[in-house]
Amino acid sequence: MNYQAILDKYYKEDSPLRHILLTHSQSVAQKALQIAFNHPELDLDLDFLKEAAMLHDIGVIRCDAPGIHCFGDEPYILHGRLGAEMLRAEGFPRHARVCERHTGAGLTEQDIVGQNLPLPHQDFLPETLEEQVICYADKFFSKTRLDREKTIEQAKNSLAKFGEEGVVRFCRWVQLFN
Repeated sequence: MNYQAILDKYYKEDSPLRHILLTHSQSVAQKALQIAFNHPELDLDLDFLKEAAMLHDIGVIRCDAPGIHCFGDEPYILHGRLGAEMLRAEGFPRHARVCERHTGAGLTEQDIVGQNLPLPHQDFLPETLEEQVICYADKFFSKTRLDREKTIEQAKNSLAKFGEEGVVRFCRWVQLFN
C-alpha cells in the first residue's frame, strides 16, 4: 500500500495543512517504530505501523480547525471517524480502525454519552497492539507544536479532558511500551 498516494488524493502538495499533517504523522510513525524496535517481543507489523501512523489523522481535512489550516464543516472530535470512512472507501479497513480508535486514549461509549460527543454510541478503543502503539505515540505530538515532543506527564494532562479511564489506559501503555 502506498500511503503517499492516498494523501496525494486528499491533500494538495503545497498546502500548509499537508505540511502539518505530514510533520505530525512522521513524528508519530517514528515513535511507534522506535517502540517496535525496542520491544521485538511484541512482534509488531512494522509496515502496517508506519502506514497507519502516517494516515491516522487523514480525516482532519474535513474538520473545522482553522488553527491548523482545516476548513471543513465537521467538529474536530470527528476527525478519526471521518478518516476511518475515507480509508474504508479506499479499501483499507485495518488502517481505518486506527483512525477511529486513536482519539484520546480511545473513547468508551460511556465517555461519548457522558460528554455528549457527536459520535456513534459505541466503544472506540484501540484493541490490537499496533492500534495501541499508534494511539500511544500520538499522545506525544500535537499539530500546533510540531517541533516538540510532550513528556509523559504532559501527555497525561492532555488526556485528562477525555476522562480518567483514558489516563489509566495511557499509564498501562507507559508500562508496556517504555
